[in-house]
Amino acid sequence: MPRYLSLIRVDENDNPGGPSDALMQRMGELIEEMTKAGVLLDTAGLTPSAQGSRVHYEGGQISVTDGPFTETKEVIGGYALMQAKDKAEALEWTQRFLRIHEPEWTVTCELREVMEG
Repeated sequence: MPRYLSLIRVDENDNPGGPSDALMQRMGELIEEMTKAGVLLDTAGLTPSAQGSRVHYEGGQISVTDGPFTETKEVIGGYALMQAKDKAEALEWTQRFLRIHEPEWTVTCELREVMEG
């Protein structure tokens, strides 16, 4: 079965308080359901971009920029690695994840199939 990576993009300035306790509970319930279904292989949230670094390679040179990255509106706030029978099933789980968020959240998930071999 193919694997899919869902990159969870958020605007850090949009909800600086982070997820509510209620949202975290709903996430936990969904994660448990996905794990029992054999779909979820791994998932995690990421620390704020202020604690991250970007490593860039161009023209044979490497540069490192420490966060926060003020020019970026959306950052990757987390990920989910899933194994699904097809893209349609992976999209269904991704949409369920988005629907558990409160209406004030703006979240985008970029779903990509993992290249095998």
